Amino acid sequence: MRTAIGLLIIALIMLTGSCVPTSKITYLQESKSVLTDSLISIRKVQPPYRLQVNDILSINVKAPLDPDVTAIFNIQGEGAAAGGTGAGLYFSGYTVDSRGEIRIPILGNMNVLGYTVEEVREQIETRLLTDYLRETANLFVTVKLGGLRYTMVGEVSGTGQKTIFRDQVSIIEAMADGGGVPITGDLTKVKIVRQYPDGVRVHELDLTSLDVVYSPYYMIQPNDMIVVDPLPQKALGTGTTGLASFTTILSVFTALVTTVLFVTNLNN
Repeated sequence: MRTAIGLLIIALIMLTGSCVPTSKITYLQESKSVLTDSLISIRKVQPPYRLQVNDILSINVKAPLDPDVTAIFNIQGEGAAAGGTGAGLYFSGYTVDSRGEIRIPILGNMNVLGYTVEEVREQIETRLLTDYLRETANLFVTVKLGGLRYTMVGEVSGTGQKTIFRDQVSIIEAMADGGGVPITGDLTKVKIVRQYPDGVRVHELDLTSLDVVYSPYYMIQPNDMIVVDPLPQKALGTGTTGLASFTTILSVFTALVTTVLFVTNLNN
């Protein structure tokens, strides 16, 4: 009898430790010192993104009073007509090569590594107005990134590379667009692997805390890798909900009790 009680206690301990706590799977929880529905000041203006190797740019040049000249620069053609899809821009956009340069018709190679898209736009406008167009040509140049590309791996519903055609995307929006995180994913230690000119760095975010919105890494950047680790409960294999854990442990407990009683009867 004592053996059965001991096994029951062990089973209850395992049941308690095997369930996934709500605090581990709930996004943006307020701290006790913050009132519900309180106004949070979020820094909306993020530092401008600076171009890196393998970024793809969409460049469009317009000059209504000199269309023949500007037509030479607009090679996007089919890619632009396709609505700026990732595949279209891959073939018709301007890719930053390993030297940090893009190759533009007539203008030739232009170094853009470390520049913002606005700085690249200003460079192109200056060179066109200096060498090819008149001030009265009504020049209008737009330079945009070919989508915000990022990668999701680990305990997520959809792994692989994703693309969002927006200028700014939060990590929660990116994860939701990529399929989300299952109940077995650890939201308290989500990693962002980010490229910098001097190498790669890893940043860790706790998405269960509302304070994450103040983090400088809350907004993702192109070429970020989002890594979500599994919770220990998945490694135990006891179930993600209380009912699943109870069913699993009850089955194990029943098997153990049956075995103990069988062995006890044999000894008697």
